[in-house]
Amino acid sequence: MSTGEAAATSETHELGGRNKPSSPRQIPVVGVVTEDEAAQGVFKPMDLNRVIQVLEETDENDLEEKQLKSVKKLVQCYKNGLPLRDLAQIFKILNLCTGKIENHPHFVECACDILKLCSLPFLKKKVSDEITYAEDTANSVALLGDLMKIPSSDLRIQICKCIVDFYHAEPPKKHITGYQQASSSYKIQMAEVGGLAKTMVQSMALLENQLVEKLWVLKALQHLSTSEVNCTSMMKAQAASGICAHLNDPDPSGQLLFRSSEVIWNLLEKSSKEEIIQQLSNLECLLALKEVFKNLFIRGFSNYDRQLRNDILVITTIIAQNPGAPMIESGFTQDLILFATFDEVKSQNPLVKGLKLTNSYEDFELKKLLFNIIVILCKDLSTLQLLVHGKVILALFTYVKKPEKQTIIEWSAAQYEELQLHAIATLSSVAPLLIEEYMLNQGNARVLAFLEWCENEDPFLSQGNSFHGTGGRGNKFAQMRYSLRLLRAMVYLEEELINKDLCEKGTIQQLIGIFKNTISKPNEKEESIVLEIQSDILLTLSGLCEHHIHRKEIFGTEGVDIILHVMKTDPKKLQSELGYNVLLFSTLDSIWCCILGCYPSEDYFLEKEGIFLLLDLLALNQKKFCNLILGIMVEFCDNPKTTAHVNAWRGKKDQTAASLLIKLWRKEEKELGVKRDKFGKIIDTKKPLFTSFQEEQKVMPLPANCPTVAVMDVAENIRAKIYAVLGKLDFENLPGLSAEDFVTLCIIHRYLDFKIGEIWNEICEEIKLEKLRPVSTDTKNLEAITTASENIGKMVVSLQNEMIESQARQDIQNEQKVYTKVSHGYH
Repeated sequence: MSTGEAAATSETHELGGRNKPSSPRQIPVVGVVTEDEAAQGVFKPMDLNRVIQVLEETDENDLEEKQLKSVKKLVQCYKNGLPLRDLAQIFKILNLCTGKIENHPHFVECACDILKLCSLPFLKKKVSDEITYAEDTANSVALLGDLMKIPSSDLRIQICKCIVDFYHAEPPKKHITGYQQASSSYKIQMAEVGGLAKTMVQSMALLENQLVEKLWVLKALQHLSTSEVNCTSMMKAQAASGICAHLNDPDPSGQLLFRSSEVIWNLLEKSSKEEIIQQLSNLECLLALKEVFKNLFIRGFSNYDRQLRNDILVITTIIAQNPGAPMIESGFTQDLILFATFDEVKSQNPLVKGLKLTNSYEDFELKKLLFNIIVILCKDLSTLQLLVHGKVILALFTYVKKPEKQTIIEWSAAQYEELQLHAIATLSSVAPLLIEEYMLNQGNARVLAFLEWCENEDPFLSQGNSFHGTGGRGNKFAQMRYSLRLLRAMVYLEEELINKDLCEKGTIQQLIGIFKNTISKPNEKEESIVLEIQSDILLTLSGLCEHHIHRKEIFGTEGVDIILHVMKTDPKKLQSELGYNVLLFSTLDSIWCCILGCYPSEDYFLEKEGIFLLLDLLALNQKKFCNLILGIMVEFCDNPKTTAHVNAWRGKKDQTAASLLIKLWRKEEKELGVKRDKFGKIIDTKKPLFTSFQEEQKVMPLPANCPTVAVMDVAENIRAKIYAVLGKLDFENLPGLSAEDFVTLCIIHRYLDFKIGEIWNEICEEIKLEKLRPVSTDTKNLEAITTASENIGKMVVSLQNEMIESQARQDIQNEQKVYTKVSHGYH
């Protein structure tokens, strides 16, 4: 490392502005320790004001020698520590010394000697001194940053050494009677209060070509950046961009890169991450990072170089998450894609000619980091052409195959498995964006062949150690899990070219076969992974079969059987967190997409008591499933065979399907805040269906293509679906209803009329708000419609009253019969 002194690059500035004038006080008693008193550690009085006065004098001939002598005497006095009460004056003396350096170079040594004293403990006479002299101390410590403007290499280096020593406190050499050492963190706290970190960052601008000083400043910043307060201060001084832009500066020692990356890491961790990323997201910083990474990738051979290379890549990955970062413009994206794929896809690029990765831990981590950054880079659509040019899809697909001995790198079994899973996970993000590349590389065939290997009985000792390998130890579940995620991602693009190719390759039958195998060979130890696999299979089948009758026919009875199997799951398991809820949602989605609309499958589902299972699930009264189940019920009721099955179902306490649906209606209205009396009757005949939300919401004029609150209400709760199901079952012939059910049924029966009335009321309100005046005919029609709607409400209330009265009379008659029977039995 070069040790030459730094050339002077800036003018001397007047310093000491931070020191506030202190109030007059007695001459401090400080220590000149004589030989006899050394053992006792006693301070001997010294006049610091006299030292200051001598340094400020300008007339005497032998003044410089006198000044130097007085400073040396001061240094000797304080060789065991600096009392806090004298710190302000000592730093004033330091400031005066540094002000003389330009014309009197001998003062450099004196200034450095005073700075060395700052490495000694700060001493307090009273416990309260740390608080009493906090402001003086903070201003004094802050002066260190200002002194970096003095163009003296020795001075700057000593200042940095002094700051570093703040973090390596040493005990006092001798105990001074009447004094005790300030807390070890006191200097660090005062540096934070005084804003030292900010001025040290600003001093970097003065050290463009002075490597030695720059390295010492970076070492000081490395220590200062361990604090959140300092990192925030450094962030405001644009430390991240200033340091990063010079990462690639010449430095034979390699310290500059190491210390700079350490400071940037600390800034990312201990200050505003978003602000630091913004500071680093410029062309200058990314070009520096690119060159550093490229040099380390190509020429770094030691473990230290490889670790540093990986750290730089992680920092780059964080920056790449910012869409505004010029990753492509800097050429970094192209290089990263090349480095990520050169092992799998041969390249003629001279950058990677003869380059090889090893199976060392650092190179293994590098490979995973490169996969990870590809996922981030692909979020910028302008990167896609570079991914195509770099043959990223082909490179990733080299891992989607049965593990075999590698010809390029001898990865260990555990390493290869982790890379394989990482590659498949990466494909799930990249392949949907590069459909043409996916198809050109026979993506469907590769995935299906790999799934076939996952399913067969070949011995395979999976390690299952990695994040992606969770639940896959000693089996192929992890590989199957990620392959199915990839397949699901491709199917849900709804790209007919992909889905048609999958169906022609027998994907529907293959997936049903895999599902059946997971049923026949249960694995309780990895139950959550198996449930996820089953869910993904059903979702993929739904994506393939939706809107295609022929594919639903292929799904057929075998597919219906696996759906029925899931529907028979013990309801208690739905309360677990293993994934049964997700599986049930996937199953209900499969009924909708793979069975409904295909009459043979519908009939088979009915024959196997599928409707009974649906109603059993509905009776569990779990709100998250109700909407979907009722939607399926509405569609199933178009099949004429469904009604008999629905009417035949019986739940707990011999409850009928109609009674269950009406009970769900009442529960829904209660949650929605619909006004009903204690018997369940309508209270407001003008607004019989109004929810509490509708009451609070004011009618507003809306464009014709925007649904109103009344229309949105139809989609946002289950009342419309219950009305539709009961309508298809025939309102007049519903078995097993109580009087309360009949009262509610009166409202359900007129749901559509009430809803139409609501919408007309909204129209009337909008007309008034917009201050429109309809023609007389329209006015009469609007009045007639609103009156008719209100009359329907009154009619329903009347009918409800008759039912309640009839039930009351029936109850009296039944009570009389029981009384008579008991009375006859007594006599």
